[in-house]
Amino acid sequence: MKHFFDTLIIGGGASGLMCAVTAKQHNSNKSVAVIEKNDRVGKKLMSTGNGRCNLTNKNICSEKYSGSFVKQSEHLLGKITADDLLYRFEELGLHCICDNEGRYYPLCKQANAVTDTLRFACERLGVEIFCKETVKSLRKSGDCFEIKCNENIFTAKQLVICCGSKAAPKLGGSASAADYLKNFGHKVIPFSPALCPIKVDNRVLKSLKGIRSEAKAVLYDQDGAAIKSEHGEVQFTEDCLSGICIFNLSLYAVKGYEIGLDLLTDISNKELFIILKKHKELFSNNTIDELFTGIFQKRLGQAILKQSGINDFSRKCNSIKESEISVIVNTVKDMRFKVEGNCGFEKAQASLGGVFGREIDEKTMESRRVKGLFICGEAIDICGECGGYNLHFAFASGITAGENL
Repeated sequence: MKHFFDTLIIGGGASGLMCAVTAKQHNSNKSVAVIEKNDRVGKKLMSTGNGRCNLTNKNICSEKYSGSFVKQSEHLLGKITADDLLYRFEELGLHCICDNEGRYYPLCKQANAVTDTLRFACERLGVEIFCKETVKSLRKSGDCFEIKCNENIFTAKQLVICCGSKAAPKLGGSASAADYLKNFGHKVIPFSPALCPIKVDNRVLKSLKGIRSEAKAVLYDQDGAAIKSEHGEVQFTEDCLSGICIFNLSLYAVKGYEIGLDLLTDISNKELFIILKKHKELFSNNTIDELFTGIFQKRLGQAILKQSGINDFSRKCNSIKESEISVIVNTVKDMRFKVEGNCGFEKAQASLGGVFGREIDEKTMESRRVKGLFICGEAIDICGECGGYNLHFAFASGITAGENL
C-alpha cells in the first residue's frame, strides 16, 4: 500500500517520537508519520536507566559529550535546557523528580511512563505510527523522498532519520542509519561501542570477580598523562572493569591506555601508611592477608598484596617491612589496569560515531547536503556520559527538527 505524508520519521525512539510530537504541535495541519521496525515504539527507551529512564540532567552542557558534533551542540543545549525539556514533558502529562546526582526520572520511576506519554501525545495529535516496518530502500526523487518497506511504500516531502546506532542490538540497535545517510553522500564516522565495560589486563583481576568497590578511576594515555577522572562504584568481572564511572571513561579509552584506581579516596597516602603500620602491630601474629581487616573485603586485600609483589600469605603481619608498606600504599592509591579494549555493542548503552557534525545545521538539524533531510539522536556523531545526557540530546535534537519541519 502507498502512503503520502508531509513528514516521515524513520525510528520510533526518543528523538523520533519527540520530533513527531513537536512537529504536530508546531503545525497541526502537517501530516506526520513514524515508521518503526520493532513491534512497538520506544523499545530501547523503556530499558534506559535500569528501567527507570534517566531522561535529563540538571548539569547539561557540551563538556559532557564527545564526538564531532560537540561544538555545535552548544547551540542546541543552550536553547533546550533541562528545565525547558522538563516543562515540555510536564505539558504532555509527565512529572519528574531529581536525585542527589542531578539526574531526572519520571515521578513513578518507570521508563514506560516516558514512552506512553509520547505515544499518547502522538495519538492525540494525529501522528500515524507504523510498526514492524523494515526499510528496504530509500531514495529522493525530485522534491520527495520514497521509502519502500516490507509492507508499505511511503512518500514524503520531508524525511527525518532517527533510527539510532549499533548499541544494544537486542533492542533493535543497528547501523541502518549510517547506511541510509552514506547513500545520500554524507560522511559517516563508523560506530564504536561507548558507555560499556572496559576490558583490561591485570594478573589479579580474575580473583576480584564479583567484587564492587568505591574508587576514583583515572584514565592515563601511553605517555602517562591523565585524560579523565571519575568517582563511583567500580565493579570487577573476570576480564573487565565496569560501573558508571568506568562507562564514562570508555568514551575516551583505547588499547594501550591505563586505568588507575584510588581505592581509598578519603585517606591520604601518609594517613594510610600510618594506619597500616598500626595494623602491622595489632595483627602482628595474624597472616599477612589479614592486614586490611576492617578496610577491604578479604579478596580485594589479597589482590592488593599480590599486585604489590607479596605472594606468600603464610607470612605474619609483623614481618612486613616499611618499604613493603610503602609499595602497598601506592597500590591502594593507584592500582593500575592496562586497557585492552571494550566489551562490544552487546553491552554498550550507546555508541560513538554517526554523521559527521559539520554536515548538519545545528539550528534546524537539517542536512547541509540534502534539502528536506533531517538527522537526530544517535545517528549523529555525538555521545554523552551516563546520567541522562544522551536522552537529553535525543529529545533536544528531535524538538529542534520538529520545530523546523
